[in-house]
Amino acid sequence: MTVTVERGAPVTHRRPGGRRARRRPRTSYALFLLPGVVAFAVVIVVPFLMNTAVGFTDWQGVGTPDWSGLANYRALLRDSEFWASFRHSLFMVVAMAAVPTAVGLVLAAALFDYVGKHFGTRTASVLRACFYLPQVLPIAVAGIVWSWILAPEDGSLNALLRAVGLASWQRDWLGDPDIALYSVMGVMVWVQLGFPLVVFMAGLQRADPQLQEAAELDGAGWWRRFWHVTLPQIRPEIYVVLTWCCIAALKVFGAVYVLTKGGPGGATDVPSYFSFTTFFEKTQVGYGAAISTVLTVIILVLSAVGLKLQTRAEDAEQGASA
Repeated sequence: MTVTVERGAPVTHRRPGGRRARRRPRTSYALFLLPGVVAFAVVIVVPFLMNTAVGFTDWQGVGTPDWSGLANYRALLRDSEFWASFRHSLFMVVAMAAVPTAVGLVLAAALFDYVGKHFGTRTASVLRACFYLPQVLPIAVAGIVWSWILAPEDGSLNALLRAVGLASWQRDWLGDPDIALYSVMGVMVWVQLGFPLVVFMAGLQRADPQLQEAAELDGAGWWRRFWHVTLPQIRPEIYVVLTWCCIAALKVFGAVYVLTKGGPGGATDVPSYFSFTTFFEKTQVGYGAAISTVLTVIILVLSAVGLKLQTRAEDAEQGASA
């Protein structure tokens, strides 16, 4: 079969019988993207633009909004409650991004290098699924269970402390302003740990085992191999996990709502819950929209930085392997 190509003419094939078959033109894939683009515009873009517009008004949710310009944003800069909630979200970043990433790295390496090799991949998979289980649970269910565990009177944690002779350590874990935030942080570490673990174990599977063997032959211990050989190879996964978990920490809402409702005395308030109460309890819709807009812009900037770092890490890895 011969192929005849002429400039400006479609490609044709000559069949054995002498007849020519015209090749169908390549169908554009943009049409298949259209439903997703429309859904994204309707669900994300349009509500965001509407929320941004409402942020420039003074509105209680009924009647006609009154244009106020930048008044809500100027008030936001002077609002101590907002800045306190933003500081609390930084603690959430530690609990949902920094700690799970560090612990997830170590656990993933232990499951992959030790458990998988000595006890089999099935055992490692079961343990990985156990760590990932909190991610599957609805946050409302997890929050209710933990509120039972941390209850001041008949909670499981205080009952355990009494049983082992540590009654003096009993606390009102979610009702004491001094420790409520740390209690919520502990719950969120438990919830978030499974995601980094799964991502890092997937990254370890693509790491070059020959580098590990060469480092082991040179006398490098497990920690040196992990730090100097494994980590550089899974750097893109680290950036993905940090970006994803930081975004989740900044927009955390369900756990705070179920466990503490921002209390006691605003000790666990975060920007998303602060915006919620401003909207629906104080009926300051314009001000709540301004809070949501600022939080969205921060998340977008963080996402752009994370994607940039991830792309740079992937390019560096491809350049090193070339």
